[in-house]
Amino acid sequence: MADMVPMTVEPRTGVGKGAARAARRAGYVPGVIYGAGQEPTTIQILGSQLLKVLRSGGFYTTMFELDVAGEKHRVIPKDMQKNLLNGLPTHVDFLRLKKGATVTIEVPVEFENEKACPGLEQGGTLNVVRHAVEVEVLATAMPDTFMIDLTGFEMGDSINASAITLPEGASFTITDRDFTVATIASPGGGGGGTDDADDSDAEEGDAEASASASEEESKD
Repeated sequence: MADMVPMTVEPRTGVGKGAARAARRAGYVPGVIYGAGQEPTTIQILGSQLLKVLRSGGFYTTMFELDVAGEKHRVIPKDMQKNLLNGLPTHVDFLRLKKGATVTIEVPVEFENEKACPGLEQGGTLNVVRHAVEVEVLATAMPDTFMIDLTGFEMGDSINASAITLPEGASFTITDRDFTVATIASPGGGGGGTDDADDSDAEEGDAEASASASEEESKD
């Protein structure tokens, strides 16, 4: 995981749609910090600052230390709303972390050593079933990506979750099977078999959804 990233944001006075619109007109993205048994903290982030952070990549697997008028909050991003027309962020939620907190995140999957994969060298195709996998992990040990070594995989092989090395103490949220991440499909053989037609079970579940209900204005 990358080091914790410090970021200075501004407190946001006022709640509701009117205050959020005023923040956007001034070039800010409204947001909220919630969780850890504390009252929500409403904030606003300069739009250009947030875009710079987003372009650096790994936003949802980065732990930030937000400085709100001198008060430090250790957080991870949990949700972002975007303008449907231009794709720019319109609101961002951060989850406040307790010491030793675990989080549920989706981690992108990448592959290496294609030249050492007999199935690919023989003309097979890497069919990626899951471009990201969901894990529960310590907030202080969030990986940016999972790298899978393709060395030795043959045509027709399935590459399962067991090929991923998890950080200590981490676990997959799918626990009932060694689910498929990718296959080495034969030429013209289509997508290859998979036991993961239910890909929706890998969608991120927000364990703190009940907490966010206390800051209804954050969903304007």
